[in-house]
Amino acid sequence: MSTPRPVPPAKYDPYLLAAVLFLAYALVSVLRWFRMQNRSWDLGIFEQAVRAYAQLQAPIADLKGPGAHILGDHFSPVTALLAPFYRVFPSPVTLLLAQAALFALSAAVVTRVAARLLGRARGLAIGVAYGLSWGLQRAVDFDFHEIAFAVPLIALSLEAVLRERWRAALWWALPLVFVKEDLGLTCSALALVVALRARKSQPRVLPYALGLAAFGALAALLTFTVLIPAFNTAGGYDYWAKVSEGPTPLDGLDTKLRTLGWLLIPTSGLLALRSPLLIVALPTLGWRFVSGDSHYWGTDWHYSAVLMPVVALALVDALRLTRGSARPWLRRYAAQLPTAVAAAALALTTALPLATLTEAATYREGPHVADAKKLFDRIPDGATVEANIAPISRLTSRCRVFWLGGTEGVTPEYIALDNTRGRYEDPLRTARELHPDATYEVTGLAGGYLVLKRTL
Repeated sequence: MSTPRPVPPAKYDPYLLAAVLFLAYALVSVLRWFRMQNRSWDLGIFEQAVRAYAQLQAPIADLKGPGAHILGDHFSPVTALLAPFYRVFPSPVTLLLAQAALFALSAAVVTRVAARLLGRARGLAIGVAYGLSWGLQRAVDFDFHEIAFAVPLIALSLEAVLRERWRAALWWALPLVFVKEDLGLTCSALALVVALRARKSQPRVLPYALGLAAFGALAALLTFTVLIPAFNTAGGYDYWAKVSEGPTPLDGLDTKLRTLGWLLIPTSGLLALRSPLLIVALPTLGWRFVSGDSHYWGTDWHYSAVLMPVVALALVDALRLTRGSARPWLRRYAAQLPTAVAAAALALTTALPLATLTEAATYREGPHVADAKKLFDRIPDGATVEANIAPISRLTSRCRVFWLGGTEGVTPEYIALDNTRGRYEDPLRTARELHPDATYEVTGLAGGYLVLKRTL
């Protein structure tokens, strides 16, 4: 009779789950880059900034305009932490792997505290539900963004809250002011949650919590009104118009309500509403729903990633609080929720980005992509290149790359285009329209991808 294999100790569960999730996240994002199917210019923008940090230079992102300082767009100095890794591995893949690792780390944190408070099986179920949550999957599928750093910081801060380690919760919240300008308000919200939870058991923590809440709000104000304008070539904050102009907060109400439904129902069965930890989600939801830009209202892209640890750990908190409920139906409902949210996450994943890992096409370059890569590789290092989305992240690690139509007086040596959809009927005419004083010729063509070189 064979000896049964030993069951791994529960303490390893969070890290084994995180390892699996890291692999899945990394495959989704890296394979998308491999297939040249990046969804936006953002990966190129962040690579330009990190590349500059790695070279000990100011973080200039020419894709936002020639000489544009990235801190004049969004205040995210935290991305400088990637510079040492990028110096060793100068590739956009470095950023994608870093994001996958940060998201996986947050999953380990959520699973760890859930298991500690609710038991191994329920903790693992909540960890699975969180790791497969739609907000994280959308972010992984949408290239790289600075909010990847915020996700584990929020998870670590809320874990400390649930374990009543108040000072640790405040320390983990503090770095959020360096991740993105609006997250100073999230830092304040975390500090207010600490103040609310610790006011009776440890009143000595209260001044520190209120002090951090004030600091976070002040940091956000100064970042919006002083720091970003100081780095911005126009001397302002480019995104104010998205709040001050356009639709009112009541416009798009159906989309906003659907987003709230997605945020609370499949992830927590609405039980997260019983936890004050949900306060931490209010600043992000507030600026998104007040904005006049409809892109912020829905469930696409990366905007909901920072909300996922909040909802998951609010659910953990609510489940713990519900144990002593006088309502038997509520206790029975809560007892089934960890399994239910895990099952919901698994079911929804069939229509989310991780499902692409089951498709053979995900692992293939696709027609003409290999030829297009060779075509772009012929552009010499250090060249100035104007490009649209697909070529950008193939070139930003070694060229000075501008957005198509955004060179603002700079006449690039090359223009690299993805014209697979036939948008540019006459690429040479497009080049003349962009740069009337220059002459270009097509030097290479591969299945709708092409490169034009300046000859005069």
